[in-house]
Amino acid sequence: MSETEKLFHLYLISDSTGETINAVAKAVCARFEDARAIEHSYGLIRSSKQLDRALKAIESAPGPVLYSIVQPELSTRLEEACLNYDIPCISVLDPFVTILGSYLGVGLRGQPGRQNPMNKEYFERIAALNYTVSHDDGQNQHDLEEADIVLVGVSRTSKTPTCMYLANRGIRAANVPLVPGVSPTDDLLSLTKPLVIGLTASPDRLVQIRKNRLLSLKETGETDYIDPSVVKEETTEARRLFARKNWHVIDVTRRSIEETSAEILNIYQSRNEQEKGAQ
Repeated sequence: MSETEKLFHLYLISDSTGETINAVAKAVCARFEDARAIEHSYGLIRSSKQLDRALKAIESAPGPVLYSIVQPELSTRLEEACLNYDIPCISVLDPFVTILGSYLGVGLRGQPGRQNPMNKEYFERIAALNYTVSHDDGQNQHDLEEADIVLVGVSRTSKTPTCMYLANRGIRAANVPLVPGVSPTDDLLSLTKPLVIGLTASPDRLVQIRKNRLLSLKETGETDYIDPSVVKEETTEARRLFARKNWHVIDVTRRSIEETSAEILNIYQSRNEQEKGAQ
């Protein structure tokens, strides 16, 4: 922490899992360079007793409150408490709900947690996660054709975490590593249905990541795995394969998993729209 950085308490209160409000808080706080939030998350707040715990914490260490609560009596009580403590209290979803409700002209549902129902979409997401786990790191390539997206790349190009992120969005994502001296399988090279995307990164960045990986495994010997010239050749060969197969390529050197996944989803959606337009 820098000497000029300002610490502040930030309370995230939700009557559901809190995923939405945490994402909003992360996006907002990232806009401030010299401030860092000490986050206090309270999820599944659906009764006065559960809210009491959050209010006691706010009173002992005041700070702004971001909340998403459906029940009017709970949200009103929270807002009144924050007013007494003289701290901001912001309903994250209300402005969007109000505007959209005005546009649609329909009533609201008052059940907490409706964004996470155990419906068809939920079970499809679970199925996607199961598929992704069983097709991680080149496993079960015989049925890659069933994937929605297949990521290909040399070691440490964030294939696995990106696939897991996509799976949480309901995408059946598989990944296949490119290993020096080992030819890609016909199962991979003959794919027609899935969107195949090649992930790459600068050799310098890959060497750094691989060294850190080896250190975490307490491996200190020099190997081709972290030899700069070998790594450079790996990435060159990978790019040649991507170009030969006309696969989309994403450089992940300066990208977070979320940014990489967002671009992949954009490409995937564009491809689906083109295919529908051609029908």
